Formats: sequence, structure tokens, C-alpha cells
Amino acid sequence: MDNLSNKLTIFSLAFVWITTAIISVFISPEIGFSILSKVNIVGTQADFFVYGGSFLDLILGVWILSKKAIKLCCWIQAITILSYTLLLTLIDASFWVHPFGPLTKNIPILVLIMILYKQADKKAN
Repeated sequence: MDNLSNKLTIFSLAFVWITTAIISVFISPEIGFSILSKVNIVGTQADFFVYGGSFLDLILGVWILSKKAIKLCCWIQAITILSYTLLLTLIDASFWVHPFGPLTKNIPILVLIMILYKQADKKAN
């Protein structure tokens, strides 16, 4: 991957994480609360998951922009996406067939993370 592709990959991933964090807290927190209420996660527990998840998303977005410990960042991103995907599948599997792809988009995002991880291997050599 050339330098421009690497920068665009980093920017794209950071954009997804940071905008998700902002939207989840400041624009549409009710969506997260509504999803969690389907499995009786409400009140303080729901606050923890919505705001804690948003904080994690923000941290991941800033972390990838820092380009520090990029391989570890890739691992944490992948684990986070897989965890979110599993949890949302258990809560409401219909998100797999949603026309805006809240779960299906995770597949290409995981591929971008894998490409970035492999690129970090090449830079280390």
C-alpha cells in the first residue's frame, strides 16, 4: 500500500470511530438507548454502555490518528467491532438485513483494519 492509501485508510477508520462517538452522544443517543431497552438494559446500565462505548470509539479514532502502536490499535479495533457485532446480533439480528447496513458495513471495515495491520508489518521490516 502506498503512502497515500495508508493515510486514507487511517483517516477513513478514524472518521468512522470519531463520528460514531459524536453521533452516539450528541446527535442520536436515543438510538442506542432504544436498542439496549430491547434486552431490558436501561437506566445507569444503558448510560454505561452508550457513553462508555462512545468514549471507546473516540479513543480508537484518536489513537489511530496518532499512528502509535498501530498493530495493537488494529487488534483493539477488530475486537471492538466483533464484540459490537456479536452483541447487536444477539439483541436484534434484523440489523444484518437493514438497508443502511449497520452490521454488514463491519466486514469492509475489518478488511481495512487487516490491510493497515499488514502494512504495519511491512514498515517494521
